[in-house]
Amino acid sequence: MTQMAETGRDGMRDEADLAVQFARGRPRLRRLVAFRLPPQLQGRVDPDDVLQDAYLAAAQRLRHFAAADPPVPPFVWLRTVVLQTLADACRHHLGAQKRDAFREVSIEALATGEGTSAAIVVRLAGDLTSPSQVAARADTVALVRKAIDGMDELDREVLALRHFEELNNREVAEVLGIEPKTASIRYVRALRRLQALLSELTTFGGGLPRD
Repeated sequence: MTQMAETGRDGMRDEADLAVQFARGRPRLRRLVAFRLPPQLQGRVDPDDVLQDAYLAAAQRLRHFAAADPPVPPFVWLRTVVLQTLADACRHHLGAQKRDAFREVSIEALATGEGTSAAIVVRLAGDLTSPSQVAARADTVALVRKAIDGMDELDREVLALRHFEELNNREVAEVLGIEPKTASIRYVRALRRLQALLSELTTFGGGLPRD
């Protein structure tokens, strides 16, 4: 158990503590919503509305945070509540059986597996194309999809959490249930793998940090 997990239970003892923790984590929680939001809901679902609903849900569930065994860091717990709230918003707008436009990704998979792949593809494809390159976008999406699908699933999750959601190494370890050292090694490997797979896309430039 990490030190953060051991002290996590003391991080939110009442709603005043929740307000402090939520305000502190809000920029990263907003990035989480923007990253995981299916493309067909861009412009229809406001990330700030999702966060407002998530805050209310967290306030109602504070007793669950206090009872968590083993305890979890406040931000990791808030991230889970935000993901659940986002999934509810997606079901409301799309219906439980709707699928992601890029590759039949279920709403329930927002945070894992193919949901992560789709989110990375959408983000990278957007970075790789400009409005003047719309005609080339489909080919770019296909190339990025092939690159992402070629990665190890755990490496892909670590990449999403570290690079796109901007979790720190210890938080990534908490979310995925792995050791911090393993999370660090996986992140470096994922960056190298993705950079190699995308090396033929000369317009990619500095979209990812160098290890």
